[in-house]
Parts: sequence; C-alpha cells; structure tokens
Amino acid sequence: MTEKFREIGIDISSVLIPAPDIDLEKWSVIACDQYTSEPLYWEKVENFVKDAPSTLHLIFPEAYLERENPEEKQKRIERINNTMCRYIENNYFREIKNSMIYVERKNAEGKTRKGLVFAVDLENYDFSPGSQSLIRATEGTIMDRLPPRIKIRENACLELPHIMLLIDDRDYGIIENLSSEKYKMPHLYSFSLMMNSGHLDGYQVNDKTLLNNIFTGLSMLKSKEVFTEKYGVDESLRPLLFAVGDGNHSLATAKSCWDRLKQNLSSGECRTHPARYALIELVNVHDPALEFEPIHRLLFNVDAKDVLSSFVEFHMDKGVKCCFEYVKNTGKVPENSPEKHIIPFAHNGKSGYLWAKKPLFTLDVATLQSFLDFYLKKNQSAELDYVHGEDIVNELSEKDGNMGFFLSPMDKNDLFRTVILDGALPRKTFSMGEADEKRFYMECRKLR
Repeated sequence: MTEKFREIGIDISSVLIPAPDIDLEKWSVIACDQYTSEPLYWEKVENFVKDAPSTLHLIFPEAYLERENPEEKQKRIERINNTMCRYIENNYFREIKNSMIYVERKNAEGKTRKGLVFAVDLENYDFSPGSQSLIRATEGTIMDRLPPRIKIRENACLELPHIMLLIDDRDYGIIENLSSEKYKMPHLYSFSLMMNSGHLDGYQVNDKTLLNNIFTGLSMLKSKEVFTEKYGVDESLRPLLFAVGDGNHSLATAKSCWDRLKQNLSSGECRTHPARYALIELVNVHDPALEFEPIHRLLFNVDAKDVLSSFVEFHMDKGVKCCFEYVKNTGKVPENSPEKHIIPFAHNGKSGYLWAKKPLFTLDVATLQSFLDFYLKKNQSAELDYVHGEDIVNELSEKDGNMGFFLSPMDKNDLFRTVILDGALPRKTFSMGEADEKRFYMECRKLR
C-alpha cells in the first residue's frame, strides 16, 4: 500500500508518536502561531511543562519572535535542533509503519473533529500566485515569515506539524466513515489536552481494506472528470485535491527547504529522501465540527484618528467612497455585501464602523488589509497582529495606542471554488475555529 499511495503523492511509511511512558498532556502543545499577543499563555505552558519531554522544546512560539534579538533567536533555534536529536537518542518515540493515524479531536464544547495524519509529497505543492498544483495555498504567503522557520527546519532531524489540509468530500466517505471502523484499529493514544483545550484520540489505520477505501476515495476526488463536473470549470484547469487550511507558512517552509536540498541530490535520492514529504492532518472541509472563524486585526502604537482618516483617504484616492462613524454598540453589524463593506473598529473604549461603498475587493478582509499594508509601510513604529476571538481584540484595544478591527466570517462551502477560480485569498482571511481548537503537536517524522 505504501507504494500505491505514493502514486497520488502520499507517504504512509513512517510516523513517530511518543513512547508509552511520556506524559502526553505535557508533550502536546498548541501550534506555535497561536496566542502571539499573549506571552502570558506561553509562560503558563512553560510553567506546566518545565523540563518534561514536550513539543514545547521542539518549536519556536511566535510570541517570542519579535521579543528576542538575533543572538537569542539563534540560540533558541540551536537548542530546538539539539533537543530533537536528543529525543531520538533517548528513545522518546515509537515508530508507526505503513499506516495512517485517524484522529478525533474533541473541543472544550464537546464537538469532535475527525482527521487523518500522513505525509504529502512537496513536489505537488506550489505556493506561488496562480498555482495549479494538486496542493494549493488558500491565502497569500508572507515571505518575511519564512526565514526563522527555515532556519529551524534546514538543520532539523525531526518535523512536527500543525499543518491542516482540507478535502472537499461532500459525501463524507473518506474520513468520517472511519469513526464506525475504530474496532479494527489499534488505539494509539487518548488524553486531555492542556489548558482545558479538549481531548485527543489517535488510532492506527493499517487495515488493508480501510487503506484501500481511503486511496480510492482520494483518487476519485483527484480525477479530472470529477473535478471538472463538481466545480463546473473548464477542462484546462488542473485538479485541486488538498487546500491548505492551517499551517500555510509551515508547509511553504518545508517546500522551500526541499527545493534547496534537492539541488544537491541524485535523482534516486530525490525519490526517496524523507524531506521530500511533509507531515499533515487531513480534514474534510464539510466536517460539522470545523467552523470557519474570522481573523481580526489589532494595531499597536497608532493614533486612531490618523488611522481612520488615512483609511478613508487611501480608498477615496482609488475611487471608492468611504467614511467612518462612531456608534455606542457594534454588537450587531450590518450585513456585508460585494457592494458595501462594513468593518467594526474599537479603541480606548470607543467603537464604530468603517464604510466602503462599491469596494475594489470581494471580501472585507481585502479592503482592510490593502490599507493596513500601505499604512504600516508609512508608519514604521506601528505594529500589526492577527487575532482569533473578539474578546481578545476588545480587551487589547482598550489600551492606549491600540486599535482593533473585526472582520466577518467566510462561508467554508465557497472555499474550494474560490481558490480554484480566484487563486489564494488575502492572507489571514479565516481561521478554522477559535485559538484553543487549533491543532496540537503530537506526531513527528524523521527528516533524515
């Protein structure tokens, strides 16, 4: 089955999970790009984990990226790489061969998201604009975010993913069917996630019939005929099988490192080198527990009046009628449409709306982000963060010099067709769930 899956760009030959004596609640931590404006969260994680074996010691939380100088960053990266190798030497892992891992992630509200863990071929991924690759980015890649990630991966002996890829399986026939087949699968782990973030179960999918059903289902979605009919597109367009839901920059990092590495490899080495693949979790975009949430914007070190007037001036210069108004309560936001974007804002206990009539972009996030990119270039002291959850934006926008913007959610049923026809969305357009529902690091894979 391993060679068969490679025909569709998938590797199931090897996955590492923690050894039986590892404390899994301390081992598994949330994705490194979460809680970037809340270093207190990461301090709590550090205090809980301490020196225990943990993926905390194998990642670079982005909350520290802007707080550490280059020397401190380099020391942290070297420590991460050394710890990876030490964990292997100390037998902190056990290897699962020729299998996928079926995972069930229950959130704090009791909803269960289902997924499959395996590796994908980076030769099938291209994050450049206009890509027609089998795996495609759903949002723009910020090239400035890749270098620190590349520095970690290029010398790493392990990878551990928070990458989540999506399939458009409207019949729920590939992943969801596994829920009733768990009796055929060895139960690999079951534990509560730290910080009251829910529960995680993992099952080994090594039954040949189950693996063959997954292969057949993915092959059908990949077929030209099914793709063309499903989306009503021209036959000249190449199929999209996997859309990047979370971890776009981690996958882009893996791709960048592989493109560099393969230049010094023979053709035979290129076919078999483990760095050619990246470990991911696959989720059906139609999974009821997978909810698309907007990613809000938070500005630091700004004068709110200047920001508002600059927004109006920026879009008026482009022929878009704009204005802003203060209101007492932005709780119920007027509905957005392609003809009118309404973006709530908050600062210093005040709230209001930005209005853009007949905007240049389809989504309100593009209307706001195009301005923010312009504004940040002109105002070097200003900083921007991308925040999950309205409560955090409301709290932080109360502080002097901070300003929050609230964006509307995207309909997840439109995602694949939008990416196929329009290409990648503006960066940070949507988030799959709240921050504490993000993927926690669990499985690993050797890179050499």
